[in-house]
Amino acid sequence: MARFRRKTCITLIGLILCTFLIMIFLKSLRPEGTSFGNPFGLGLFPQLSRLESGKTQIHIQEDTAATRGGSTNIHKNTARGGMHFEAKPEDLPVPNYNLHVFYYNWYGNPQFDGKYIHWDHPLLPHWDSKVASSFPRGRHSPPDDIGSNFYPELGAYSSRDPSVIEAHVLQLRTAAVGVLALSWYPPGMKDDNGEPTDELVLLIMDIAHKYQVKVTFHIEPYKGRDDLSMFNNIKYIVEKYGDHPAFYRYKTNTGLLHPLFYVYDSYLISPEMWARLLKDTGQHSIRNTPYDGIFIGLLVEEKHKTGILTAGFDGMYTYFATNGFSYGSSHRNWKSIKRFCDSKNLMFIPSVGPGYIDTSIRPWNFHNTRHRINGKYYETALSAALEARTDIVSITSFNEWHEGTQIEKAVPKTSALNTYQDYLPHKPSIYLDITRKWAERFTKEREKWLI
Repeated sequence: MARFRRKTCITLIGLILCTFLIMIFLKSLRPEGTSFGNPFGLGLFPQLSRLESGKTQIHIQEDTAATRGGSTNIHKNTARGGMHFEAKPEDLPVPNYNLHVFYYNWYGNPQFDGKYIHWDHPLLPHWDSKVASSFPRGRHSPPDDIGSNFYPELGAYSSRDPSVIEAHVLQLRTAAVGVLALSWYPPGMKDDNGEPTDELVLLIMDIAHKYQVKVTFHIEPYKGRDDLSMFNNIKYIVEKYGDHPAFYRYKTNTGLLHPLFYVYDSYLISPEMWARLLKDTGQHSIRNTPYDGIFIGLLVEEKHKTGILTAGFDGMYTYFATNGFSYGSSHRNWKSIKRFCDSKNLMFIPSVGPGYIDTSIRPWNFHNTRHRINGKYYETALSAALEARTDIVSITSFNEWHEGTQIEKAVPKTSALNTYQDYLPHKPSIYLDITRKWAERFTKEREKWLI
């Protein structure tokens, strides 16, 4: 009997040791950064991750309150065809609808688009041929070589992938951003390196509405943009998207709700031509029509202030994330711009950014690089916007990867051709966390201004 007991004990101990060793082995296969509650890791379940051309494995890390020092707890379930996210509303911060972020939906990959789009961005030559001869030419070759100095946590994704859009909108909500300012070209039109994207708008709005995020339009300088084409395109936007619950409308001091439109590179059209659209007496006036709205022109040079006023715009924004690059993007000028706008009954929307670097596509433009300094650059810009006491703050950008202004999650990556910059020593969510902190601060300070 004693011998039987010894054999039984030895067998049990052996089973326990074997089980322990198996658990250690499985734990070693887990992606870095996941919680112990997921011992198998994404690598053992290929349906939970995306494969790009059989090379790059992309997985979305699970951020928990424990791993992010109190950040929002996000739950996710797997759906056929990609990642499906579910977040408890009570776990998400309240969206700040006075915080807008510029968003780009021009990316593509072979899985969803048949080819890479924008990730294979060409290297742009300098306008001086002598300078241009000193720098490389050609195109990037994704997925390991992309047109960015950083590498996205989601990899070289497609903007057509619903799970990517949902991941993006959820990141915005965890950052307390209330409004997505969508880069927009009219149907059939596109930027120089992309494809038409208007057909994606309703999908983006549907997902945004799920997370109580609103969508406004950032109208790009498409070919043939003038007062008449702008009237027709605003009419198209309002008629097609205006009834969607995610369509953003700004509440004016008079209590009226109007759609708001950012107009990029508005200075490319003369103030006189804009006045034909934006003044009551204009030939193609949009004022006092069902398509009227709040139109925000781009302020680059100081002289643009007068041009924006003369043109009939309702306000101005600065877009560029490079402090000192232009009059409008210089933080030191924001208070005086705000005073000018107040005196002329105009809105001022400064644009803040986490940094700037575009040498992956403009290798000669290193002098405009603005280093992130582990988030300090971003916080300095947010502080300057707060001090200017503006009604709305815009963020450049959520995902303009070419210019390195993204607050989207990025990860360390080294390939044969590149060692990408990253957010270390912080987590991939650092710029979302900073945004959330300042969104809360902005709300509290704004309440004081309105008292």
